Amino acid sequence: MISDRILPLLDKVKRKSDNSWIACCPAHEDRLPSLAIREVDDRVLIHCFAGCTAYEVVQSVGLELSDLFPPPTRSSKPLSKPFPATDILQCLNREIIFIVVCAEALAKGKKLEEPDKERLYLSATRFRAAMAAGGLNSAV
Repeated sequence: MISDRILPLLDKVKRKSDNSWIACCPAHEDRLPSLAIREVDDRVLIHCFAGCTAYEVVQSVGLELSDLFPPPTRSSKPLSKPFPATDILQCLNREIIFIVVCAEALAKGKKLEEPDKERLYLSATRFRAAMAAGGLNSAV
């Protein structure tokens, strides 16, 4: 399996299904898993919901992007959908909790401090990235 190249280099790896995992992203300080890894059609797809690029992720563990793909062949199948909704929601769990806490504070008439406003904006950015990873258009 090509995923055997990257999985041993990651922390807090949890198997989600036969061909998908979540882990802490090595490209940024990550206490809870925000990196989705999926092996599809003999390729490893990775997506950091904190916004790190695939290049930053593989570079931080000493790999190249080409290490995530098999050697080229003459015939190749088109990729199926990159990430299932369950993997995306698992990675967004922390964002959901933060948004709920902000919503409760606002409902009680409290104002958000500037760091909380910035963090809320980051949550929105991560949700847009998650929608894109799931193949959805984030027109809102």
